[in-house]
Amino acid sequence: MIRRGTLQGRPAILAMCLGQLGSLLPHVVVPSVLAQFLIPEWGLTGANGGLLAGSYAAGYMLAVPFLATLTDRIDARFVLIAGSALSAVATAMFGLLAQGLWSGAAFWALAGIGFAGAYMPGLKALTDRLDPGDSSRAVTFYTSSFSLGVGLSFLVSQVVAESMGWRAAFCITAAGPLLMMLVCACLKPVTPTHRSTGRLLNFKPVFRNRRAMGFVFGYGAHCFELYGIRTWLVAFWTFVAANGDGSAFLTPIVISFVFSVLAMPSSILGNEIALRFGRHRAITMIMVASAMVALLIGVLADRSPWMLLPLILLYAFTVPADSGALTAGMTMAANPENRGATMAIHSTVGFGFSALGAWSIGAALDAFGGPHVASAWLPAFGVLAAGILLGPLALAWSRRQKCESA
Repeated sequence: MIRRGTLQGRPAILAMCLGQLGSLLPHVVVPSVLAQFLIPEWGLTGANGGLLAGSYAAGYMLAVPFLATLTDRIDARFVLIAGSALSAVATAMFGLLAQGLWSGAAFWALAGIGFAGAYMPGLKALTDRLDPGDSSRAVTFYTSSFSLGVGLSFLVSQVVAESMGWRAAFCITAAGPLLMMLVCACLKPVTPTHRSTGRLLNFKPVFRNRRAMGFVFGYGAHCFELYGIRTWLVAFWTFVAANGDGSAFLTPIVISFVFSVLAMPSSILGNEIALRFGRHRAITMIMVASAMVALLIGVLADRSPWMLLPLILLYAFTVPADSGALTAGMTMAANPENRGATMAIHSTVGFGFSALGAWSIGAALDAFGGPHVASAWLPAFGVLAAGILLGPLALAWSRRQKCESA
């Protein structure tokens, strides 16, 4: 039995990964119920749907600079507890009170603010309790468990929505962040080893660290693609299944769950490849491959589900394969005294691009006829491909700047 305030080191890795599964249970409730429930019930356009889903990332983006930087001054678990509580309350409020686009976006943005107090502060709480030699793989396990949590969120949200209604999906998943609060009670209290003494929101030292900023901007490109496909995957596969040929097993529930769960081994494998062959080279190859797969899916969007299935499974590997390598690269490139601030910028850029990705795909679908039109999915996946190709440019920029300053 784990006693209160005792977890640190490697046992803390497992505990934090489990806690993150709870934090993520509400994470994709809106994308899960968007196409089948919210768009028809609230009369939303594709851009409206993207705006609603992206409000979560927008709330996160606005709050994380303060909340993550605060962890350079106090034990991150205090921020983690407060963020988890807000996430639970805001998700439940969406289920109980949301009546349309703007009220839904307001509650979902609050939930995003809550998650801003959970994800990067959770990573900081974990790394503060690890020996330096454990950090790279621990960060990758933590970030890859994100994908398993998203898969569970897709699964639980859709199953509950179909059996009990979409409001019940929000109310039930709202209980997930309580698990992270329980984990926080078991973590051993620590004081930040390299306590920052500068201004709370002083990000100048972070921006001067060009090596870290290359990973940050690369992460932004990754998040654009990842959140874009997560927001619209259920809608896409609903279209594919409706035009299919007897593939009743390949439902949006199954596809979205499998797509998300495959991200966990993909992220771990991507980081191991990066450790062996070099981060910049490995991440660039993964991003280019992902863009090519996205374009191919768009071209074949009107084909049989069985033809698209291998491509979707391949995309499920390429989209998250750079995640662990990018985040681990950022944490190792960050200066220890402002690692929390670097994580804040990392998340701000990432989730800002996430909100943009969700909206951009919806706008592209609107411009070419909507999600029920086959020809609209090629420009939608083209937008995803263009977004992820910004990543290699960011990494090349950071290496060139490093060479020029050498």
